[in-house]
Amino acid sequence: MAETKTATTTTKTEETESKTKKAEAKKEQKKSATEKEKIPELKPGMTVRVYQKIKELNIKGEEKARIQYFEGIIIAKKHGREKGATITVRKISHGVGVEKIFPLNLPTIEKIEIKKEARVRRAKLYFLKRGYKKRLKETVVK
Repeated sequence: MAETKTATTTTKTEETESKTKKAEAKKEQKKSATEKEKIPELKPGMTVRVYQKIKELNIKGEEKARIQYFEGIIIAKKHGREKGATITVRKISHGVGVEKIFPLNLPTIEKIEIKKEARVRRAKLYFLKRGYKKRLKETVVK
């Protein structure tokens, strides 16, 4: 009988350990959720500045990291706040249109800064690619 009591006490301790592990896992998920909240609410029509960490190799083979930003207007946002959520940012550089697709959960993205917000009536602003001449009505955020 003494053997069965010890077996039940060990299973109880195992159950409490598994409960604490589950609680820790939930806390980690909440932490990751709060990290995702650092990404501001992004909408098409916003002019944003996306800061991205870039690693480069110099001539000697040493690896250096720097932060580079890409500033442009969001023309599309896909998949909301899922893991695979992306934004497409477009800018005109020296008369040439440049687009970049940023996954929002990319670890190299340092921060996203909102500069302006335009009033748009579309979810996807692909019409800006074809040489839209009119200016969007913008409000400066910062």
